[in-house]
Amino acid sequence: MGGEKEAKGDMKFRLKVQQIEQVCLFELSWGQGQQLSATVSYPATLNALFQNWQQVYLQFYKTASMAIAPSPAHDTHESLRGRAAESGGISSAPVDWHARLVEAEAKLLYEFHRWLRSGELFEIRAQIAKASQAEGRSESLQDHSVQLFLTCTPLSLARLPWEAWEIGTEFAASGKIRIVRSPTNIRAATSSQTRSPRSRARILAILGDDTGLNFQTDKASVQALSRIAEIRFIGWQPEQSAAELKQQIGDAIADETGWDVLFFAGHSNESDITGGELAIAPGVSMTIHELAPKLTIAKERGLQFAIFNSCSGLNIAESLIDLGLSQVAVMREPIHNRVAEEFLLQFLQTLAAHKDAQEALLAACQFLKLEKNVTYPSAYLIPSLFSHPSAIPFRIQPSGWKQQLQQWMPTKVEAIALIVFLTLAWMPQVQDFLLGQRLLIQSRYRELTAQLPPSGPPPVALVQIDDKSIRLSGMSQPRPIDRSYLASLVSQLSSLNAKVVGIDYLLDRQQAGNDPILGHAVREAVKQRNTWFVFGALYTSGGEVSVGEATGIADRNWSLQGYINSDAGQMMLPEPTDDCIQDCPFAYLLSMVKTANRVLPAANLPQPQLTNSTDLRTQLVNQVNTVQQNDLERLERSRFSPLTVWAETNLKQTWLHPIIDFSIPPDRVYDRIAAWGLLDTRFTSNFSHVSNQIVIIAPGGYSEAGVDQRSDNFPLPPAMAYWRSQTRSLTSDSETPLNASKYADDLAGAESHAYMIYQLLNHRVVVPIPDLWLIGVVAILGKGTYLMLKRQPNQRQWLDKHRFKAIGWLAGGTLLYGLLGLQLYISAAVLLPWLLPSAMAWVYVFSVFKRRSHAAN
Repeated sequence: MGGEKEAKGDMKFRLKVQQIEQVCLFELSWGQGQQLSATVSYPATLNALFQNWQQVYLQFYKTASMAIAPSPAHDTHESLRGRAAESGGISSAPVDWHARLVEAEAKLLYEFHRWLRSGELFEIRAQIAKASQAEGRSESLQDHSVQLFLTCTPLSLARLPWEAWEIGTEFAASGKIRIVRSPTNIRAATSSQTRSPRSRARILAILGDDTGLNFQTDKASVQALSRIAEIRFIGWQPEQSAAELKQQIGDAIADETGWDVLFFAGHSNESDITGGELAIAPGVSMTIHELAPKLTIAKERGLQFAIFNSCSGLNIAESLIDLGLSQVAVMREPIHNRVAEEFLLQFLQTLAAHKDAQEALLAACQFLKLEKNVTYPSAYLIPSLFSHPSAIPFRIQPSGWKQQLQQWMPTKVEAIALIVFLTLAWMPQVQDFLLGQRLLIQSRYRELTAQLPPSGPPPVALVQIDDKSIRLSGMSQPRPIDRSYLASLVSQLSSLNAKVVGIDYLLDRQQAGNDPILGHAVREAVKQRNTWFVFGALYTSGGEVSVGEATGIADRNWSLQGYINSDAGQMMLPEPTDDCIQDCPFAYLLSMVKTANRVLPAANLPQPQLTNSTDLRTQLVNQVNTVQQNDLERLERSRFSPLTVWAETNLKQTWLHPIIDFSIPPDRVYDRIAAWGLLDTRFTSNFSHVSNQIVIIAPGGYSEAGVDQRSDNFPLPPAMAYWRSQTRSLTSDSETPLNASKYADDLAGAESHAYMIYQLLNHRVVVPIPDLWLIGVVAILGKGTYLMLKRQPNQRQWLDKHRFKAIGWLAGGTLLYGLLGLQLYISAAVLLPWLLPSAMAWVYVFSVFKRRSHAAN
């Protein structure tokens, strides 16, 4: 729970100070094996000043006025949370112990600082201060600090107030230099390396022997954390025996659920052999050595931090860090009950604000120094924090939804990337470009892996009126198209027994003299062959506009109409609530007619007959809806999703709008028949397949095609350009009966209809997953991965060790995802976007390494 958030960018130094007789050896190490050492004489006066300060400190807090005593019922001697030895004789005259303590503190600190400013230590101080200045210059790391892990031997040297060392003052260090203590011997790994995360911190509070003390304030301070942590109190009860109490404490510490924090209040004392002792009841103590097995279990189950609001805790702290706890806060000297209460209150308030344990201890000491130094002199010098060198600073992580949400907020780099990529994903022009390039790659992948549809007669035949057909026909003006020319094509297709014919021309206006000719040809084909005709229409707010009644060309009772206006790159399908009776897409209607003719018995299928008295499309749709034929049912399910309709209507976005699969070679989709070639009787034998194909009479790329000029000609998709280039490389440009014209520079609208028909007949509706969605998914997964990695205690070491391996994995993953997307497109008809989501993933990875790089510097 608590220690997940690592101090970002902290530079770590280790300083070992060892006293050998009257000489102290300072050894500083950091980074990748760098180290400095210095030997300094230990001033005898410092020992004398410390002993004097210690005696005066004890006398002040033992003889101070009752104003700082916990209650009138407790004498001042017992108000110390320790067993301080009696010292000195009884003065016959009153002594101003407050003044003497202030004086003793000033003399001690002066001599202590003077000693630490020795010239021999200049390089050590300068190196630490230099690191602090480097940290401070980084704007992004302005809140980061230099961590100095201090180890002192023997114990008498560790009693000095090292936390008061003002290392950087002479160098104007801009960053923070934080001193945290570390014992000489550490035999176990820190608990944060083996623990499992918890949703709420768990605190075990042990209330020890309260002789002369009052734990009500301590208890209330700890209880105030109940809003962010689970708390359990245990302690001595009058009816308990010593054995029962020890068993209870041991079992509680080793609780299966585990703890994050261990708190102890009461009397304690140092003990070199047993690692310190805790008074748990009047006349009953437990040593750290006794508790070590239980504490080891607790550490394995998540215990990271311990705070002992008691006296003389140096041995206790060193023993617990040696066992593998992350951090331990103790009092080095006996401490008055009221001071302990004030310290604990401030410490826990800072901890409750989700600051780490070191920040909490510094804040509590600052409060005692700045706000309470007159009342409690020298009290700020007493607390110390011990830490495992590899531990993550303990803190109680926020557990509310707001705090959890805050962790998921993007960084500046991530936010910029999100805005850029989401904007690109929202722009139709960008999406069209990316889709075109993706289909080009998909085409090459199909060809490379030999996953092309089988060769053979395609399901569609395009009878294209191209420039050569117009020239040979003698038409002076192809817009509007000469309907007598259309009549000749209809008659020829009827003679070839074409069963399903679509006319991709809008015939809404009259053309005097030619309408009767076309009308006669259409009627003859219906009369003689029962030919199904589907005429092109325009979709308008007032309904479909198709063959005008005044033209006399066709009648809705024996012919059909379907709207032809569509985007050349996207399929046109009925909406979820449409039944194709009121309006229906051109290609969809042709596919329905072809499928119904193939799967339904002739007796059950309405036929196009001139004697029909009801709407043929209504008859067809109603009949299709009553039968349960697999192919027709699958065709009926080929509709826009409600989300697609909503997104197009409200957001102008084509979410999940099926696309035309231009990755399929056009010769597997349709035959290209030049209109002039169809009418040339020399080539009649070449058109034997049209009786089994859907035939579409349509413009073949001439510039005037469409309702308005060029409206039937669209930019050529890159995939189609690729397939045409492949065709040119295999065949000559000479005209042939089936492809009598050279490829046009554009894509004719009828070619899009042919692709839609191919996909509908083969039940292949390719659904693209929106870039917008996958960018969001990648952002969430990227942030989640970072937060998971962040909770690992060795994330920095992992990133340093596996930096290039991680980049290699990402590169391989990106390639694998691309190949998976290419194959899923073919196998599952799902288009997964690649470029923008992959780029987003790379941004998150480099964002992590950038943060790590800043931290390392």
